[in-house]
Amino acid sequence: MSTATANIEGAGTGAESTYFSDFASALRYWRTRRGVSQLRLSTDSGVSQRHLSFLESGRSQPSRDLILKLGIALDVPLRQRNAMLLAAGFAPAYQERSLSDPELASVMQALEFMLRQQAPFPALVVDRLWNLVMFNEPAAGMMKWLLGMPEEAVIPRDGSVNVLRLMLSPDGLRRHLLNWEAVCADSLLWIQREAMADGPGSEATALLAELSILPGMPSAGHLPNLERRALPFLPLQIARDDICLNLFTTITTLGTPHDVTVHELRLESFFPADPETAAWFRERFGG
Repeated sequence: MSTATANIEGAGTGAESTYFSDFASALRYWRTRRGVSQLRLSTDSGVSQRHLSFLESGRSQPSRDLILKLGIALDVPLRQRNAMLLAAGFAPAYQERSLSDPELASVMQALEFMLRQQAPFPALVVDRLWNLVMFNEPAAGMMKWLLGMPEEAVIPRDGSVNVLRLMLSPDGLRRHLLNWEAVCADSLLWIQREAMADGPGSEATALLAELSILPGMPSAGHLPNLERRALPFLPLQIARDDICLNLFTTITTLGTPHDVTVHELRLESFFPADPETAAWFRERFGG
């Protein structure tokens, strides 16, 4: 089995997230992460600075409502708000449903509608770790074409394919990216942001470490040179079989979610950056 095929069929990192051992360290982490002083957080949350100091030192223990209030004030993602609650001995406040849950049927219908609307151009849905959960036919066709897979091959929709791992691996999609250095740097920044949000011991931290040591990868802190770009976006310059495609992508998230799974979904839509690329996709996937 080739590595490229293994990347399609392989599972995720499997790392378990430990996050923080106590609420005090979680609160200190998030306040520092947001660059907010205790005085500013006191003003934003309506909690006295003295009480915040006691919470961060462990001299005082928070109530469940106070944790949620501070999580909102610090704009902590839902998964990490649950982690803060667990660290303080409380049950999670936000559910994490499977996409197959009947209560998420309307969300699935909305995503499927957006995927169909994007055709003949590719679009896919990933979770916060960029595990593939949904895609339209042009996205599947593009992946199979780039990886040399047969048309009848099945691409899993269960999250077992990690898009970043598939794209950044030297014998995965990366070998077809003419500007792979810039794409790799941008991709590492995406997962680095998730790792910083999750804190130490998380799945995102493990994935970042795994991707960072792939051959030829820039450091996770490397920033692309924006001054050299003539376009207002990072193009995806793809080449295979004498065919050159120029694409750019947009990322869509679902607003006002109250479920961890929904909060973490991202819809990545690919758009042609030139008429030739648009014509290629219309001819191949226009039906």
